[in-house]
Amino acid sequence: MSGRRSAVVRGRSRPAERAFAYGAAVGLLGDLLFGDPRRGHPVAAFGRAATAVERRLWRDHRGWGALHTLVCAGGAAGIAALAARGVRDHRTASVALTAATTWAVVGGTSLGREARAIGAALTAGDIERARERLPHLCGRDPQALDGQQIARAVVESVAENTSDAVVGALVWGAVAGVPGLAGFRAVNTLDAMVGHLSPRYHRFGWASARLDDVVGRPGARLTAVLAGALAGGVGGDPGAALRAVRQDARKHPSPNAGPVEASFAGALGVRLGGTLAYGGRVEHRPVLNGEGRPVGTADIERAVRLSRRVTGAALAVCVAGRFGYGLAQRALRRGAGRRGRG
Repeated sequence: MSGRRSAVVRGRSRPAERAFAYGAAVGLLGDLLFGDPRRGHPVAAFGRAATAVERRLWRDHRGWGALHTLVCAGGAAGIAALAARGVRDHRTASVALTAATTWAVVGGTSLGREARAIGAALTAGDIERARERLPHLCGRDPQALDGQQIARAVVESVAENTSDAVVGALVWGAVAGVPGLAGFRAVNTLDAMVGHLSPRYHRFGWASARLDDVVGRPGARLTAVLAGALAGGVGGDPGAALRAVRQDARKHPSPNAGPVEASFAGALGVRLGGTLAYGGRVEHRPVLNGEGRPVGTADIERAVRLSRRVTGAALAVCVAGRFGYGLAQRALRRGAGRRGRG
């Protein structure tokens, strides 16, 4: 009986790896072709559910915030796990579920579309239009920003969201399949909702913010490495990206945004960071890649192109990692089996 069970496990391992490879590729292609839906987006539905849970659980206390994080993120991952379990014996359905989940949780096309729309407004000299669209991309106060500051905000948002909206999800999809994809997006969404340092969420959002730091770490590091390696494709210098990460990443208040933004800054040859405002709160952040020049409007397109290149490379790395892990597992099982027979 145990021999038949192990044979079934071995038989399922390769289809699981192929389901991620094919499903993630199809999901990214769907995002490229269609972007995010205007209505009925699953992430928006999750946000509404999380808000409903918050209304019942909110207390100015870290413990209640941790419970909120567990219920919302754990619930999303649990539902995804049940769905994946239900189709695990059906290859086509498994690929389709992975593709649909990947498409739902990544947002690279919408990111690039919004960035380019702001870039087009700046190129046309329509600063008011650029200010109007900036909140679609990031949470900064746009009214006090000039064109150069708006361009800098866009490049920083493209860099950070390449990790948060694409690469991080692919990494966790490679690690844990559909539950990894859904769980990562749930945690990242919760951080955006309650993880900021407002009076209401200073304690309640602590768990979501810390968990987001943890799960975002692998994707942020991979994004930083790939952005540096691919800098030449956008006329940049890989060496400058590496230097910027090494010298400046730790200065950033976010442990994950720091390496990503520093790498993009070095890769594009620009300076990021400095003074910015969120919700009436002014922050003076350290400058990243101080050797670079000020961000120009043309750098928005370069950042979007770099983001696209990083996305393709991240898919290749994650698929390779998933297959490599499967091969290692099978080798260990074969070794254990030989020792058991001996």
